[in-house]
Amino acid sequence: MKAVHGQCLVVDLSDGTATAVALPELVFASVLGGNGLASYLLYRFCPPGADPLGPENPLIFATSPFLGTGLTTSSKLALAAKSPQTERIGDSISSSYLALALKHTGFDALVIRGQARDWSVLIVEDDQVRLEPADDMLGLDPTATADALRARLGRGFRVAAIGLAGERGVRFASISNDGRLAGRTGLGAVMGQKRLKAVAVRGTRPLPSVADPAAVAAAARALAARSQGPETAKYRVLGTVANVALFNRLGVLPTRNFQAGQFEGAEELSGEHLVTTRRVDTHACAACTIGCEHHFLAKGNGAKARLEYETLYALGPLCGIADPDIVVQAAALCDRYAMDAISAGGTIAWAMECVERGIALPGDPADWPRFGDGPSLLRALNLIGQRQGPLGALLAEGSRRAAHVLGQGSEAWAMHVKGLELPGYDPRKLKTMALGLAVATRGACHNRSSAYEVDFSDQLPPDAAARARAEAAVRAEDTAAVIDSLTLCKFLRHCFDDLFAEAAHLWTLVTGLPLDADGLRQAGTRINTLKKAFNLREGWTRHEDTLPPRLLQSPDSLVDGTELDRLVAAYYAVRGWDDAGRIPLPQWRALGLEALLGPLEGVCGGYARR
Repeated sequence: MKAVHGQCLVVDLSDGTATAVALPELVFASVLGGNGLASYLLYRFCPPGADPLGPENPLIFATSPFLGTGLTTSSKLALAAKSPQTERIGDSISSSYLALALKHTGFDALVIRGQARDWSVLIVEDDQVRLEPADDMLGLDPTATADALRARLGRGFRVAAIGLAGERGVRFASISNDGRLAGRTGLGAVMGQKRLKAVAVRGTRPLPSVADPAAVAAAARALAARSQGPETAKYRVLGTVANVALFNRLGVLPTRNFQAGQFEGAEELSGEHLVTTRRVDTHACAACTIGCEHHFLAKGNGAKARLEYETLYALGPLCGIADPDIVVQAAALCDRYAMDAISAGGTIAWAMECVERGIALPGDPADWPRFGDGPSLLRALNLIGQRQGPLGALLAEGSRRAAHVLGQGSEAWAMHVKGLELPGYDPRKLKTMALGLAVATRGACHNRSSAYEVDFSDQLPPDAAARARAEAAVRAEDTAAVIDSLTLCKFLRHCFDDLFAEAAHLWTLVTGLPLDADGLRQAGTRINTLKKAFNLREGWTRHEDTLPPRLLQSPDSLVDGTELDRLVAAYYAVRGWDDAGRIPLPQWRALGLEALLGPLEGVCGGYARR
């Protein structure tokens, strides 16, 4: 097989040892790379029942065969660990020059196990690994950490680092590299619990060759040209902040902790308004020809931040905040502390509703966040990022755990699925998306399923059968799994006439392995089944595939509890799972997962390895 090294580097922080572990061709043929490879390695190296914040939970960085080929947007890292938010599979994607540096070391992935004795930096130069003290970097934000490391080690290093949130164990802390965040599921907290402030990588080895260099180069030029077409114009001109005005008109912009679907201050936060009044520059991710990253400036204090729709929604309408300057400042704080803006905003919105309902929070009442109060939002973010005081400590746990601690009925308005706070799509009017959010393996997620496209495009009538929506949700999940495992940007998906056929052809040109559209679809199914198997092994049960009560009991919701149960049951049937959502062993074998990972033995509520 071409385009891969065929090995990963396994580092144990406890004793500083590093071992090269073979990755046979079967692994890539089965799970492609990227997100699929990270999921495979997590299943393989994470002991069943591991504490997400314990040394046995591995932190994984994985690349794909497409990385380094010149195919636009393919310079991405897939990260994975058992999530400290959900205690299920935690995975994230980050565009990054670090990905290319890792592949230049001669490895396709990095698996970090154990826990360092003291705060450390892991330095990887080709196959040489060492730990250096990081005491002088504690408290630094990720950008300052990377600058300090390059000053110490040399400019050729690429760095992934955590901020103060990761150091202090905020459960939704992120990992930052090249200014981009591996944002969701709390991987920064995993890294922090390993006493690992940063990973610095420099590789000098040549990239593995592709199967057909001339054809790959021609395909890369053609894809780059397509990436500049009308399908991506929205992202180039406005970025994803363009969604604010549209979602508000459709009544699906979650407002004040999902108490409403429209926000009276949406115009001030719209992409059109922000671009004309506060945009200062645009950037592109590593190896990207689209350039969707837009930076905005707060007029008051000069704070500058990248804004995506999800950040804007979570720190704006969800918290009742209409002031763009406050939202930019809040986004900058999330980047500085390196924590997930969606979970930060969702947890603070839960706290705001507690205050609105007269439920006392811990700490000084002057610090309690309130809907529409910008300064209180900023105070809350600082408290969380520093895990300061009883309020900061509570909110740093995320909305599910915070509501469990506070009680008094507050669990009813903790807006999460499996412990991961909801993204900015109100599923009360998006029936297929409601299903996609409920069943997602990593918790409430719009990036592992684009089921919302079915609802926005009217591909299905309002009274479509449950099976039709389930089939659409499965297609959306499998498509996302393929794109994330090839490490292409999802913004490219509409640039293909036939994504699976064309991507399968690219795969063959790059790797030399024959693959057709059906085989690539099956790879998506295999990857999602593997993720589900990990969750089953870690104790997943059927009741987790649901939505917060507010979304099912609202009079204007298209989906109540009975309807969601029907949709979930149809989803299991389309997946070929049993009524409890478990994977039949014949299907495990038919997908080739037994050959890849060995046999499984069914147990009540989950699976255990023989």
